Amino acid sequence: MKTFDELGVAPEILKAIQEMGYEKPMPVQEEVIPFLLGEMNEVIALAQTGTGKTAAYGIPVIQCIDIRKNQPQALILCPTRELCLQIAGDLQDYSKYVDGLKVLPVYGGSSIESQINSLKRGVHIIVATPGRLIDLIGRNTVRMNEVGNVILDEADEMLNMGFSESIDEILAEVPSTRNMLLFSATMPAEIAKITKKYMKQPREIVIGNKNESNENVKHQFYTVQAKDKYLALKRIADYYPSIYGIIFCRTRKETQEIADHLIEDGYSADSLHGELSQAQRDNVMQKFRIKNIQLLVATDVAARGLDVDDLTHVIHYGLPDETESYNHRSGRTGRAGKTGTSIAIVHIKEKGKIRQIEKGISKKFEERTIPNGNAICEKQLIAWVDKLEKVKVEEEQITEFLPSVFRKLEWLEKDDLLKRLVSLEFNRLMAYYRNAPEIKAPDAYSSEGRREAGRDGREGREGRDRGPRRTSPGFTRMFINIGKVDGIYPNTLIEVINQNVRGRVGLGKIDLLQNFSFFEVESSVADKVINSMNKAEFLGRRVSVEIAQEKQGDDRGERGGSDRGERSGSERSGRFGRRPETQDDYASVRKSNFAKRKEGDRNRGSRTNDRGSFGTRKTTERKKRY
Repeated sequence: MKTFDELGVAPEILKAIQEMGYEKPMPVQEEVIPFLLGEMNEVIALAQTGTGKTAAYGIPVIQCIDIRKNQPQALILCPTRELCLQIAGDLQDYSKYVDGLKVLPVYGGSSIESQINSLKRGVHIIVATPGRLIDLIGRNTVRMNEVGNVILDEADEMLNMGFSESIDEILAEVPSTRNMLLFSATMPAEIAKITKKYMKQPREIVIGNKNESNENVKHQFYTVQAKDKYLALKRIADYYPSIYGIIFCRTRKETQEIADHLIEDGYSADSLHGELSQAQRDNVMQKFRIKNIQLLVATDVAARGLDVDDLTHVIHYGLPDETESYNHRSGRTGRAGKTGTSIAIVHIKEKGKIRQIEKGISKKFEERTIPNGNAICEKQLIAWVDKLEKVKVEEEQITEFLPSVFRKLEWLEKDDLLKRLVSLEFNRLMAYYRNAPEIKAPDAYSSEGRREAGRDGREGREGRDRGPRRTSPGFTRMFINIGKVDGIYPNTLIEVINQNVRGRVGLGKIDLLQNFSFFEVESSVADKVINSMNKAEFLGRRVSVEIAQEKQGDDRGERGGSDRGERSGSERSGRFGRRPETQDDYASVRKSNFAKRKEGDRNRGSRTNDRGSFGTRKTTERKKRY
């Protein structure tokens, strides 16, 4: 294997990459760098995400820049804002000791005026998403007559996202003498069309085999009944205590629902999908990158261009339709020489799709069985003991407190102390799995169960109890008069509690329903939570909290209303009447509220808000429900 010096890398770039920890070039770098340092050499490089492609083209592109020309000389196109920023950051790191080199990321969701000002001051390399670059071209604020190198990074993803026409428009602005470099993980037919149209006898460099998955990724699948998919997901997450991964879902709605359910059940999770604002996306990604979040639930579109190191797992809650999409998903883990695991949770009708993917990626899936409660508790316990064994002890800070601790615990034998420590940490986990039913493979189900497996998960929240929850031992279930229609999410509910209740509050399960919610708190602080929360407000609305009654919260009885006007009971706090406790009560109260609202609408006429028109058509639709 050659060194970077032997590949012809300039001393100032060599110094920067050595400081970054680059010792030996990766295969794609060894192949691409010397070739691109030559004259007019066009390249199609096929390699998986995480194999060092950015350095493979970034180092020679930087080395070919003439600093004296204060104009764009290289253009790098990529599909997403996240990837745009990552590439620009890497290029700035590689060029740390190249005096005067300017790299500008150009993307949507950021101030276009500041990007225009930077272009006026002069840049050498532009890293851009197609949409924003076309906007700048239309304003005549960017000139590309000096561009000598055009790089399409994640070219297959850009085509999947519908950027084909945008790429044509951009390339029409670039000199025909430019050098073109195309980097992709897969080689679909659309890529071949681009190469024929825009490239002149390019050299094809393939690392591994075309469309083959990363060698460092293990592929596994679990077959479950459709209604058990969420329970299976929880068990897989519990079986890997140190999991740091992405859960892929097929739709935005499913993504948000699964993330909400995981947060409710105490997992470190959040969602990433197209309905989030750019600020929300940035916030989620920042938390995920610094590992404040263990599980990121995402759609394919939202995760495109996502670059996060050290992912241990990729979980496919829903398999994609295309093998290329599966390849991109699984390529998020097992990067830079590390190992990773790609797990698919499928029902019996999706086994054929597994075989299809196996052929496409030239890899065999391992079929696994869902771990049982004993195996999960053992794994969690070993991980906790390992963490306990390796914890850093701050001797100076704790020395003064130790005598009191020793006096308090001196009556306990070592074995008894260890048992108490383990019980303190794992009582809830072991209680849950002691009562949890086994998740059987579909072929062990009755014929009725097998028919249900063909529903493709249409049940909504799969695996959940339909009736009221069983409260966790040591916890009290609380009622709160705000729900999904108020814009409440598990994380916002937790924030409201933390802002209004002083001291530590141990939280258990959270159930968000349409017009109200339930949450569990440690029984010892239940009264404090009630007293503190009943003085609180949420978005200008008075909050009411009390201990949940036995028949409260039947999700079936509450499910009918979706508008703020359909609240059961008087904000549920008793200000205008008693709280409904049965399904019949809910129906009765909703009908009463409907009649009042209908009368108000006749007086006021049609009104609109962010949920759409509340005129005659909407009123008629709601009437049909009753």
